[in-house]
Amino acid sequence: VQLQASGGGLVRAGDSLRLTCAASGFTSRYVTIAWFRQAPGKEREFVAGIRWNRNAIYADSVKGRFTISRDNTKNTAYLQMNSLEPEDTAVYYCAADTGLIASSVPSRDQYHNWGQGTQVTVSS
Repeated sequence: VQLQASGGGLVRAGDSLRLTCAASGFTSRYVTIAWFRQAPGKEREFVAGIRWNRNAIYADSVKGRFTISRDNTKNTAYLQMNSLEPEDTAVYYCAADTGLIASSVPSRDQYHNWGQGTQVTVSS
């Protein structure tokens, strides 16, 4: 299994970015893809996740600003981030696994497959 994350960058507060996570190597179609982020000196935290049936779950801190979507034909998920704030600055990681129920999606320990991080920096 491989996860390829891309799309990070340096933007100003209020700007938008779109992150992409391409997952390959899964033999099951019941794949959940999620985004986590880790700011310096902080724990890695859940941002958003989307199950195979497009059921999306968000952290309270990003609701209304971020949208997660997926293309099941490509096993690829997208995180559209609007109205970015300096507090969104972090390394963003995508993670994926199979068989997750909705309540497990935000749990970091449920994911055994992680991509490399992509840096998102939001200046004020």
